[in-house]
Amino acid sequence: MSIASTIAISGLSVASLRLQVAASNIANASSDGPLPGRPNPENFPPAYLALRVNQVDNVGGGTSATATNVSPSTVATYDPSAPYADGRGMVASPNVDLANELVQVLLARFSYAANAQVIRADTQMSAALFDLTA
Repeated sequence: MSIASTIAISGLSVASLRLQVAASNIANASSDGPLPGRPNPENFPPAYLALRVNQVDNVGGGTSATATNVSPSTVATYDPSAPYADGRGMVASPNVDLANELVQVLLARFSYAANAQVIRADTQMSAALFDLTA
């Protein structure tokens, strides 16, 4: 496997993680819970903790990424009808920006396609080189 394919495979991996994180954030954008640090006598589940992708370049080529919690992961919102709302009607909502998540989905899509094209081109060039030497 060539260096170009190795770098492109690392890009495919990061694009896949980016899509997984965006999908998780979108799916759980409405998963509210009680405010952290407040009494929770009925043991309601906590609010979803929003994630983000941190991508870095690797020495020697390629890229890698990790998923970490957004800071702050939740924001206080007003929902007095929630059974876990505090005395002021406040609940913890995931700190998810749906517009940003859609941008992350598009970024993952185009990044994945570009890296797949690099692998395809590298394979074609290698095959042409073997045809010349045969």
